[in-house]
Amino acid sequence: MFNNVTIIGSGLMGHGIALKFAQFGFGVTVFDPNEGSLNTLFDRINRSLTQMAIPASKIKKILSSITKSSKLLESVQTADLIIEAVPEKLELKQNIFKEIESLSNSKCIFASNTSVIPITKIVEKMHDKSRALGTHWWNPPHLIPLVEVIRTKWTDENYILKTIDVLNKIEKIPVRVEKDVPGFIGNRLQHALWREAISLVENGVCDAKSVDTVIKSSFGRRLSVLGPLENADLVGTDLTLDVHENVLYDLESSKKPSKLLNNLVKGGKLGMKSGEGFREWEKGDLEKVKSKISKYLRELENII
Repeated sequence: MFNNVTIIGSGLMGHGIALKFAQFGFGVTVFDPNEGSLNTLFDRINRSLTQMAIPASKIKKILSSITKSSKLLESVQTADLIIEAVPEKLELKQNIFKEIESLSNSKCIFASNTSVIPITKIVEKMHDKSRALGTHWWNPPHLIPLVEVIRTKWTDENYILKTIDVLNKIEKIPVRVEKDVPGFIGNRLQHALWREAISLVENGVCDAKSVDTVIKSSFGRRLSVLGPLENADLVGTDLTLDVHENVLYDLESSKKPSKLLNNLVKGGKLGMKSGEGFREWEKGDLEKVKSKISKYLRELENII
């Protein structure tokens, strides 16, 4: 039975994962060696909960269930589940998993929140790999329901089931990923779309704004209630086959990032944080977009 959950990393993902467990009564410890990040943790959690329209009295109770710490041993020694949510650096994650295994109890489950790095690589330095798996939460983790649960060739089925059970208890939607491939399910689908979107712009078919408009004003609107394979069955697999025979040959199939994307990064055009990427942005646009996403996701919960 899970009682205590430890989150390694207090950043964007870590704070959202922590508040979700605390929201459902789990004892949560958030570890981070960065005191600056820890010092702002409760303020960020409070802000996220307020945006979720959680009453102040409940926010106070949720925050009381969370402990922040810069000491690793005291953070992990009584944990039933440890979720790593640190930057996407393989060596950093490998060293963390090796260290927390040596400090935690023999029944603890170890999970990585990586979005693209194969879990198999992350747990290579562990002694008992059977208790390690992936739990890929989506940003923002306290609002997006999905968590991909990824097994490796070593993961014990019992720990998969226990992890899925606890995710169900905090009202997440867990999906099993039976083969540990880069990007798992969601990011492979998402970046296949991004590759084609970038290619359309790079090849002069349309501009970036048009790509975004087409997606947001057409099939993007129904994706929350009608997945692509449901849609294929809806229109018929015969029609789907006809379409594929007439379009797949012309879709982007490069196995390398596009020249356009490379040139944007080399030129310092890094998106909203720099004021320009595929599109131009003004100061304050980042917060506006985040606010719009949060509002939409809250409203979506009442529809689906």
